Amino acid sequence: MQPGNMTIGRLARDAGVGVEAIRYYQRRGLLDTPRAGPGGWRRYGARHLERLQFIKRAQAVGFTLDEVAGLLQLDELKDRALARRRALEKIADIESRIGQLRRVNKALRRLVAECRHGAAGEPCPIIRMALPEAGSKR
Repeated sequence: MQPGNMTIGRLARDAGVGVEAIRYYQRRGLLDTPRAGPGGWRRYGARHLERLQFIKRAQAVGFTLDEVAGLLQLDELKDRALARRRALEKIADIESRIGQLRRVNKALRRLVAECRHGAAGEPCPIIRMALPEAGSKR
């Protein structure tokens, strides 16, 4: 397909996103909206497809759309140090969330074990955890 000759539907299909995602990215300023041509149709080109592919790749490695917007503002030759710093910040954030998830996992496993090994007649710690502190009797 020639540059600037894709419909929004074709662009969406080629990029592996929905048409509404493209419109959302346009509203957020992540993707420009081409002018309507003859007949009122907007035509998209290879640069639109490349931009969408970049957005998807950045999201796949954990960047939020706000962070993607920041990355899109960088110059790929001049801003290497800044891009690297943002990626290192993202790694630190991911590692922090992994630590938090490990703590949650450990606590939940402990509750499951206490529930499994609890004596008959004792309340299940999983259910007890969900009940309000005051007036927890049913």
